[in-house]
Amino acid sequence: EQAVAVAGGIIGGILLFVLLGITAYLLWKKFCHLFSYEKLINPVKTTNANAIFQDQANSEIHLNSTRSRSVPFIIPPTLHGRDWIHLTNEEQVQEDRDPFMTPQSGPRSSFHSLAGAYVVGTINPDLYKFPEDKSETDFPDGSIGRLWFSIEYEQESERLLVSLIKVRKLQPPADSCSPFVKIYLLPDERSYLQSKTKRKTLNPQFDENFVFQVSSKMLLQRTLKFLVYHVDKQKKHHLLGQVIFPLKNEALTEDNKLVIWRDLEKENLEPPSEHGDIQFSLSYNDYLGRLTVVVLRARGLKLQEESPAVGVYVKVSLMNHNKFIKSKKTAALLGTPNPVYNETFSFKADQTELDTASLSLSVLQSNKGEKTLLLGRVVVGPFMYTRGRELEHWNEMISKPKELVKRWHALCHST
Repeated sequence: EQAVAVAGGIIGGILLFVLLGITAYLLWKKFCHLFSYEKLINPVKTTNANAIFQDQANSEIHLNSTRSRSVPFIIPPTLHGRDWIHLTNEEQVQEDRDPFMTPQSGPRSSFHSLAGAYVVGTINPDLYKFPEDKSETDFPDGSIGRLWFSIEYEQESERLLVSLIKVRKLQPPADSCSPFVKIYLLPDERSYLQSKTKRKTLNPQFDENFVFQVSSKMLLQRTLKFLVYHVDKQKKHHLLGQVIFPLKNEALTEDNKLVIWRDLEKENLEPPSEHGDIQFSLSYNDYLGRLTVVVLRARGLKLQEESPAVGVYVKVSLMNHNKFIKSKKTAALLGTPNPVYNETFSFKADQTELDTASLSLSVLQSNKGEKTLLLGRVVVGPFMYTRGRELEHWNEMISKPKELVKRWHALCHST
């Protein structure tokens, strides 16, 4: 029994010694691994990383030498592996002598050297510039001025809010200019709202607000009209230009304030013809074989008063050898002698057909329970069908392909 006990003690001691040896060996291996890791990493961080960073910075400078200089986005060594969202104000790379290499001088931050830092990309400042507003620089030839305004509609109170912002580059009849603006909500031409007069300026800044009361049902049938006047020394008013802006194509809500600019147009000061006048634009695209008509407005219409007017609309018909091809209609506006449409229509027409084609524009008045009444008509086309202004308009359209040619025409009742 004593021999067995001695043998068991010896075997137990040997096993304990082996276990301690294995444990010591594992600890030594781990210590050696950590020691060798530190020795390998430190030189890379202090020497090779600097060289790599310098090469990357030099390559960025070389690439940007022929273009706008970009700003490097750098991750310092102390922030490797960290979440970039949680950077504090004290942990920002700032420019000093060389914006690509050194942080800002001053109190030491959490990193005081860029050793081991690397470039992860660059930021091009040109990509973050606001688009240039050319509305105040690009004026067409023959411009008589440009007007800026905004509109907004309050559904609950049924109010149309109009803000008159400014006018630029007016062309007054005299050296000095004292402008003001009258604002109408057509078809009501008897009442208007008026801005203050700005003294001795060609570029008045108004920043005035106006309110029109109009129901939501009638809103899209209304048109804003701005008349810009100049007051001379004798207190006489001279019309410098106008802007006509139909509301039917606009999505007006309380959360949608539209800021708009329009070039001033000269008002047609000639008295309307016997049956009224119509203004429209013509354009022909020879490549697409497309004839475009933009019905703009009419004035001085002789409405039939013996029956209640439901609406006034324009019917545009394409003819060829007096044969009907196709017709299109504008929306019907409530009976007004000066309706504004601004509607565009396109017709397919081969270039070889232009010598035999013509356009007929008829202004019609629809009435409740009665036949549609013709208020006037005008035909434009080649020499085969027209003369005078109608022929000139057609020929100018052909001579200026892809351009909109705008003119007024007198209406007549002849068929």
